[in-house]
Amino acid sequence: MAGAAAMLLAGCGAVSSASERTGVAPSRTGPTSPAPSASPSPATPAPGASATPRPTAPGRGEGALTVLAGRGYAEYGASDSAVNWVGEFERGSGCKVNLRYPQPGTDGMDKLVSQGAFDVVSAPPEVAGRLIAERKAAPLTTSLLPYYQQIPEWLRDQRAFTSGGKVYGVPYLWGYHLTLYDAGALSRAPQDAPYSDRGPVMLRDSPMSIADAALVLKKRRPALGVEDPFQLTRQQFDAAVSLLAEKKDAGRSYWTNPVEAVQGFTGGGVRVERALPYTLAVAGGAGRQVKAVDERGTTTGWVDSWMISAQAAAPNCAYRWIDWVSSAKPQQQAAAWNGLAPANPRACSYDPKGTAGQAARAALAARVCDAYGVDDDARIAKIDFAVRPSKDCGGRDGECTDYADWAAAWQRLVG
Repeated sequence: MAGAAAMLLAGCGAVSSASERTGVAPSRTGPTSPAPSASPSPATPAPGASATPRPTAPGRGEGALTVLAGRGYAEYGASDSAVNWVGEFERGSGCKVNLRYPQPGTDGMDKLVSQGAFDVVSAPPEVAGRLIAERKAAPLTTSLLPYYQQIPEWLRDQRAFTSGGKVYGVPYLWGYHLTLYDAGALSRAPQDAPYSDRGPVMLRDSPMSIADAALVLKKRRPALGVEDPFQLTRQQFDAAVSLLAEKKDAGRSYWTNPVEAVQGFTGGGVRVERALPYTLAVAGGAGRQVKAVDERGTTTGWVDSWMISAQAAAPNCAYRWIDWVSSAKPQQQAAAWNGLAPANPRACSYDPKGTAGQAARAALAARVCDAYGVDDDARIAKIDFAVRPSKDCGGRDGECTDYADWAAAWQRLVG
């Protein structure tokens, strides 16, 4: 696969398998998105502590921090020496980064946060909700994060990482799902095609995919009363799981990263997928006749965020890290590398003023932004963004199924 598709495949699939690292390869510097300064600053309060006046910069870095990151979310040049926003942070901040990655699987990060101490984590919504509920995430002093204000308010206020008027996470990358179909095999596809087509069908391998089935039931069976696809009563949940089970043996497969979703159309013979906007863009660029079903309503999405451990040994370095990865330059690199929308929209137009390779990555990031409609408020308004399923229905009346129910049901579905 050539062009943008090849870049996406390289970025999403060729990440080091090491579970832990220290030290990085050399990297470039940038003109308008500087790495954090290592010079002494006013002392940082413990995360979440209040002060008058509020501090505007973290204190002196502790020298090292442990970062739990999804694969591709913190690159240090192992796969491509030019893609190295970790190294630039280390040189600018004086904070050495110890990276740890989750093992493959639907609950890899959920397990990783339980296995040892860490300072910062890139948390999907289901992990963010758990960390907040268990008081393992520190409420953030956002005045210590200058680039935080460049992130749109609708992202900053996501329920997945805010609670009780406090902010626990800073948005990093986000995305949403579309129902895609091979127009060479199907003249058209209905909205419920992922659950009704004879297959092969590909779904995202995540317990949170149950919410997609719930959205179908919201239209198909309005008497069920589905309001929030991520907060389901037992009856609603059982109906969604039953819908998923109907065609589970009809050539269904699952993807865990955008590469596999693209390959489903380009070489896997898949007829229908529940995938991403960038899957559509890349598969189309590879010459496949892939189209999106008109959702005619809302779809599901998610926002991954950076969070600081309530027991962080290096809170100053942690704040510096989160501020750095919220700036346009690393946001642009992360968007291009992962095929996901950046939280900071300035990443879409940031000019690295560097090599041809840097310009190509900037152009790729701009295409990612266009695919997701980063500046399209009408499109964003139709996305139900994920929160961790909880017994209290997210604070609403009634009793709902929790994430443990979702994870167990998903494991039974996929075997």
